[in-house]
Amino acid sequence: MSASTTTPMNSAVSLLGPAKLIRLLSNLQYPAMGITGLLALWWVGGLLIENNENLSAFSAFAPAPAFHALYDLVASGEIWAPITSSLYRILVGLTWGIAIGVPVGVTIGYIGVALKVANVPFQFLRMISPLAWMPIAVMAFETWDSAIIFLLVMATVWPIIFSTAHGVRRIDPNWFKVARNLGASGTQMLRRIILPAIMTDVMAGIRLAVGVAWVVLVPAEYLGVTSGLGYAINDARDTLSYDYLAAVVLVIGIIGYGLDSVCNLLIKRFNWHAE
Repeated sequence: MSASTTTPMNSAVSLLGPAKLIRLLSNLQYPAMGITGLLALWWVGGLLIENNENLSAFSAFAPAPAFHALYDLVASGEIWAPITSSLYRILVGLTWGIAIGVPVGVTIGYIGVALKVANVPFQFLRMISPLAWMPIAVMAFETWDSAIIFLLVMATVWPIIFSTAHGVRRIDPNWFKVARNLGASGTQMLRRIILPAIMTDVMAGIRLAVGVAWVVLVPAEYLGVTSGLGYAINDARDTLSYDYLAAVVLVIGIIGYGLDSVCNLLIKRFNWHAE
């Protein structure tokens, strides 16, 4: 009597097929090398800090304490509330950025005079750090949540506006001529020509906006609020819990990478130039 055993590798081979599995492993080898190199640098840095008597108090920044603290945060469920708060602020800020940025971008991209008038002031405002608006946000809004969301809108709106306008400017003018000759209204031209043609550019602008907003969010949450990943970092610093601080930094990097990956997938989904 013979017993058959199925290993995870055999299951993967039967599910994907040998060729697909080899291709998958080949695609993963370079990211794995990069992550391994990054962890090695982190480990060496941890050793240097631990062996330096002036910096030894920060030895908990090393990989082993950080991953142990990360496990504790996930197992206890403490990490989910800060993640939820930060993602909520990002979602609301990004939604407002899209709601403002796409119509404005379409307008200045389609109307040449609007672009000439708006280009200089928009470029000027774009170069101002979103965090520089903090004093105005604090005075203008009643709650810290609203102030942070305003800062995120200021971070997201400019990449979306300029990327959308660039997409509109790239549309072949003959498309508009044909649409007008066929009696298309302004709404039909927007729905049938402009929006499908610029979706890749819009998604590219959103991808840039998410990256900027995620960077701005953490320092914005240092002040006033009592929730979010930025607050968790500030709290860990104040209590000298450097292992938990490093764990939260890991969480921020993982979520940021995940958000960027989702945006990249959406860009490919809406890229009608793809073969």
